[in-house]
Amino acid sequence: MDQTNFYKDVLDNLYDGVYFADRARRITYWNKGAERISGFTSAEVLGRFCADNILNHVNDNGIVLCQTMCPLSHTMRDGKPRQDNIYLHHKDGHRVPVLVNAIPLYGEGHKIVGAIESFTDSSAFQTVIERVKLLSEIAFQDDLTGIGNRRFIEMKLKTGLTEAHEFGANIGLLLFDVDHFKMFNDDYGHDIGDQVLKMVSNTISHNIRPMDFLGRWGGEEFIVFLQNVDEAKAISSAEKLRMLIENSFLRIEHKNVSVTVSGGGTLIRAEDTTESLFKRVDQLLYESKHAGRNRLTFSP
Repeated sequence: MDQTNFYKDVLDNLYDGVYFADRARRITYWNKGAERISGFTSAEVLGRFCADNILNHVNDNGIVLCQTMCPLSHTMRDGKPRQDNIYLHHKDGHRVPVLVNAIPLYGEGHKIVGAIESFTDSSAFQTVIERVKLLSEIAFQDDLTGIGNRRFIEMKLKTGLTEAHEFGANIGLLLFDVDHFKMFNDDYGHDIGDQVLKMVSNTISHNIRPMDFLGRWGGEEFIVFLQNVDEAKAISSAEKLRMLIENSFLRIEHKNVSVTVSGGGTLIRAEDTTESLFKRVDQLLYESKHAGRNRLTFSP
């Protein structure tokens, strides 16, 4: 094997995603790690431009970077290596948090001819896989999404109330509901609706901490348990999830199909019961719906 093929074979088989882009931001190389993390094959990506929004990178504020100035573009402009935490769009629709590194490529006369970007899945992915396996073994898994089911949520709720009552644990509870989901099912059909529910659950799963828990309460409602949080952390976590869901989409018949969620959030109080906790968070969700949807209402 010659040296060029040797290095290509090494790049092809790296666990991290790696791609090359020329000065026009046309993608000229896409390794197997990039395929694994993004879901897009090299055949679907090679020759396309970053501006085509294949990965559709967004930052913490929901700004679409591929349409403005992504780390790769900045690096090609000034020649400085960059590192940033962003969220890419997976082929299945959900958002995956990645750590990206961009470095310039130089040609003759030390002129920049393109750039290399590597990206690492920074979600607690292995934790998600292990949790799904455990849930399936103990019949706590939702059949459609693979996350915790209603039985799982009820178990976690009892545990959370005990921790709050006896040990003063700071636990946040979020209730999300997909906006206009019945109308969405009527327009696109239940098969696409199921894909949307999977997209929402995957976006949340990839963007919560290993200590947090997600379950499907029923229909289009999802519950998130946030461990060891105060009001500010719970709100920022919920808003990030809401934003990432809003910026997730499925590609259906050559157009992007997306949904939003409304949310209610609270902290478990020492005096809470199951009934008082759910009554409060459900009322907060209703307030978000009544105020126009695609928003969070939080009360500690």
